[in-house]
Amino acid sequence: MTPFIAELTGTMLLILLGNGVVANVVLKDTKGNNSGWIVITTAWALAVFVGVTVAGPASGAHLNPAVTIGLAAAGKFSWDLVPTYIAAQMLGGMLGAFLVWLFNKDHFAITEDEGAKLACFSTGPAIRNTFSNLISEIIGTFVLVFVIFHFSDPSISLNADPTAKVGLGSVGALPVTLLVWAIGLSLGGTTGYAINPARDLAPRIMHSLLPVKGGSDWSYAWIPVAGPIVGSIIAAVLFGIIH
Repeated sequence: MTPFIAELTGTMLLILLGNGVVANVVLKDTKGNNSGWIVITTAWALAVFVGVTVAGPASGAHLNPAVTIGLAAAGKFSWDLVPTYIAAQMLGGMLGAFLVWLFNKDHFAITEDEGAKLACFSTGPAIRNTFSNLISEIIGTFVLVFVIFHFSDPSISLNADPTAKVGLGSVGALPVTLLVWAIGLSLGGTTGYAINPARDLAPRIMHSLLPVKGGSDWSYAWIPVAGPIVGSIIAAVLFGIIH
């Protein structure tokens, strides 16, 4: 299990279970149809638990380009490794999204609501407002990354231990699970809390490639990429200032 394989596998499981619960809730005639927001946020949090548990020992379990960039900006992760980690996360996200489609293929076929089908891949705003949507993603990701820094030992740095596998896995799977659950319950109602470019962009790409009817809403797609990256950098800068 190399760091690349760990990030790919962990992100694949994250998306398979995370987008899988959305499919279970919104697609027609599933056993979980209309079971609601609490089910979605709970399963997404547990999906993080699964991904972190698998990837943690080998890569630190970033599973999120925003986390990778935030850790690098804070001096806790080498910038040289950032492209490799992000590539693995994107590939894992695409594979996970493909498996969601394959698993629910019959239900996609009988679901007429194109927006519901897109929701099984990527996020979208409850009220479309570019500034407000961007702020939602910035704040949600800021909370994610800023709290992760406080979960972990502030003394961990490349200078202290260049081989340390710093990431979500370094703080343990359960604390991060509860953090993501809290973000979903409290801050997820405006944009669906992407807080992870690989969680949104990679599945959106798969939506555009797979035989699923409907547009992929590319005009919105930059927000759940730019917002999380900005939020993670702000978290890293603030953490560096106050510590």
